[in-house]
Amino acid sequence: MIKIPKWQYDEFKHCGVDFSDSAEVERYENKHRQIRDFKKEASAIIDSIGLGLEDKVIDMGCGTGAFTLNAADKCGKIFAVDVSKAMLDLCRKKCRGAKIANVEFFRAGFLSYEHKAKPVDAIVSKLAMHHLPDFWKQIALRRLAQMLRKNGKFYLWDIVYSFDIKDYEKNTQRWISKTAPQGDRDFKRRFEVHISQEFSTMDWVMEKMLEIAGFKILKKNYNEGFFAEYVCIKL
Repeated sequence: MIKIPKWQYDEFKHCGVDFSDSAEVERYENKHRQIRDFKKEASAIIDSIGLGLEDKVIDMGCGTGAFTLNAADKCGKIFAVDVSKAMLDLCRKKCRGAKIANVEFFRAGFLSYEHKAKPVDAIVSKLAMHHLPDFWKQIALRRLAQMLRKNGKFYLWDIVYSFDIKDYEKNTQRWISKTAPQGDRDFKRRFEVHISQEFSTMDWVMEKMLEIAGFKILKKNYNEGFFAEYVCIKL
């Protein structure tokens, strides 16, 4: 991990839901397994970026391993990176249990991970970049571009606001009510914490930041006014 200047944003500090807490991480894992198909998601990402058996990939913000575990046998190597020790430990434990040997683990983040190997063929980031304020998102995207080979692919999926800002209150209430399972207070709490404390940005801001960082957007999808998917290539 690189030496971090005192003026740099501290991506290790608590932001939103506290994923330094192993009990919180376990709740996150259990909740997301109820509503997500990790294997299907990983397969869709692999297809969208054309991942091959010899390719090397950075999973930036790997979390508990939703992508890493399901993509390890579809590529040559994965560098699994996360600022949460609790999440990284669980990802490592699951890989060990599945006898996966082509993954390296790094406790670091967008601003602190130092890639010492050759530039990779692809970078995947899902539900992680919203932990950074916009200025630091731009720095993060530029750093990711430097870790990626020319014409390498970058896949980004995150909470990005694409609704009409004039109706932000109505859209926010609608999103929370529709997305959180009926009566599930914990999910409702997570969404409220995300909106009030974390740093999701607007669609036009994210698109411009990707362009400035040196990426060309090949595909973009916006869903529900809150979710965004980008498939990019490094120019």
